[in-house]
Amino acid sequence: MERFLNAVVSLILLVLLSPLFIIVGVIIKLNSKGPVFFTQMRIGKNNELFKFYKFRTMKVGTPNVATDKLDSSKSYVTTSGKILRKTSMDELPQIINIIKGDMVLVGPRPALYNQYELKELRTKVGVHTLLPGITGWAQINGRDNNDDHEKTRHDKYYLNNKSLKLDAMIIFRTVFKVLRAEGILEGSIIKARDEEISQERSKVSSHEDLSV
Repeated sequence: MERFLNAVVSLILLVLLSPLFIIVGVIIKLNSKGPVFFTQMRIGKNNELFKFYKFRTMKVGTPNVATDKLDSSKSYVTTSGKILRKTSMDELPQIINIIKGDMVLVGPRPALYNQYELKELRTKVGVHTLLPGITGWAQINGRDNNDDHEKTRHDKYYLNNKSLKLDAMIIFRTVFKVLRAEGILEGSIIKARDEEISQERSKVSSHEDLSV
């Protein structure tokens, strides 16, 4: 029933937003060479891979890795891509994924096929049994500010407290945060943050080893 409702709502949204899709598509084509849509394999329910859709925001030939893995992510982002990312409009084509049954409106964000640590952490706590969503509990509680452990903690909370009321609240807060562009970080900032967190965890681990 949930998937049916998500599909119906997404179909309505697709019809209503079709003029915007056309406008964005034209802008992308005028701004840079390449396709309008960017597709990538992502991890879905039960760790099965599916084809994930976004509006293309990066130049053709950009390495197919997470943005924080690029040495200079800003140099790969197109002019129109900067606007699409800041407004989160690049995520709109995932409405197609919902209609196909790969995703839902609310759920854990789908990990990249090569985000092995996040995949492992989610599998350990059972989050992999959920369909991924366009937005989720982690998105309104830090978004890009969260590392893999924090994302998993938020995803686990959603798994344990999943309800229509919680979904409605997440959607409402997502709209508010998107309008304010909260929680969006550049790849280089994410990379620096993750390195700092990794160093702190290593210090804690070393201290515990010495204490034994």
